[in-house]
Amino acid sequence: MLRIGCHLPSSKGYLEMGKHAVALGATTFAFFTRNPRGGKAKPIQKEDVAAFLAYAAEHDLQHLVAHAPYTMNLCSADPSIRQFGKDMLADDLQRMEYTPNQYYNFHPGSHVKQGAEVGIAQIAETLNEVLFPEQTTTVLLETMAGKGSEIGRSFEELKAIYDEVDRKERLRVCFDTCHVNDAGYDIANHYDEVFAEFDRVIGLEQIAVFHVNDSLNPLGAHKDRHANIGKGTIGYDTLHRLVHDETFANVPKILETPWLCEEGSAKKTIPPYKEEIEWLLK
Repeated sequence: MLRIGCHLPSSKGYLEMGKHAVALGATTFAFFTRNPRGGKAKPIQKEDVAAFLAYAAEHDLQHLVAHAPYTMNLCSADPSIRQFGKDMLADDLQRMEYTPNQYYNFHPGSHVKQGAEVGIAQIAETLNEVLFPEQTTTVLLETMAGKGSEIGRSFEELKAIYDEVDRKERLRVCFDTCHVNDAGYDIANHYDEVFAEFDRVIGLEQIAVFHVNDSLNPLGAHKDRHANIGKGTIGYDTLHRLVHDETFANVPKILETPWLCEEGSAKKTIPPYKEEIEWLLK
């Protein structure tokens, strides 16, 4: 079944996220495990989780994609920041077991002038320390746009992390269309070639989730600015093709597109997800 959804606010708990997703016509969704800028996570409410799991089964909601806070940097040059990220990751993976067999996505991090090789080693070291044998959650390395010293700007950098992680069965990839465009992979004009390259380096079977986003930036800009579907440099046709690509029929697709402004207002208050999901499903 084609699974498509979007990123939802999590402040009201799991059951409310499930109801919100169904109202949007979604069959999956993503959420932050805690404030995206970091900090302590709210306690898990077991009653809320139980109610959500029953609701999800009734409405066929599957493949939740939790997202780590942006402040989690497993390859910072500052040891205290690396430890902060490790502690958040370890805590989040324990919390994820309340909703077993889901996905946990994170930005690999920025090496901050240490060099990519050092950063890759630090990320892999942390994953080896934190991933545990009994976990059911699959951790996802996200493809990145390559801002500053971001790790994950190339398929080879993600593969280098993967090669150093012991529990490879619990590690896969979240392929973000905006990020790969901004990193220099021309998915709009060379769709087949980009995926052939990914297959050569990592393997298409390692793509567990797609972030389906258009980009405000030209190819290779290394800026990471998402655009609404059909309003950017990737375009509707390419993103529609991806959503309906039989190669990825069972891979969840998550929208992270910008909110829109009401007519006559400069403030973005309107989530576009229902309309964009409907448009992509055509």
